Amino acid sequence: MESDWVIAYSTSKPYLAEMAKDMLEDHDIDCVVLNQQDSIYFFGDIDILVKPDDLIRAKFLLKDL
Repeated sequence: MESDWVIAYSTSKPYLAEMAKDMLEDHDIDCVVLNQQDSIYFFGDIDILVKPDDLIRAKFLLKDL
């Protein structure tokens, strides 16, 4: 069974995650932000998830971010 969401982008910087989310939404790609950072020490990643059908287009849009 295929997963409903796949990781299109991962970063440790919250502002880059927000920029990625905004860019995908501007291009009508549904996305979910999964923040796995520790709230005190700010280590860990923030993942941007998209549907499998949108993965190639999302990676193309986010490649220069």
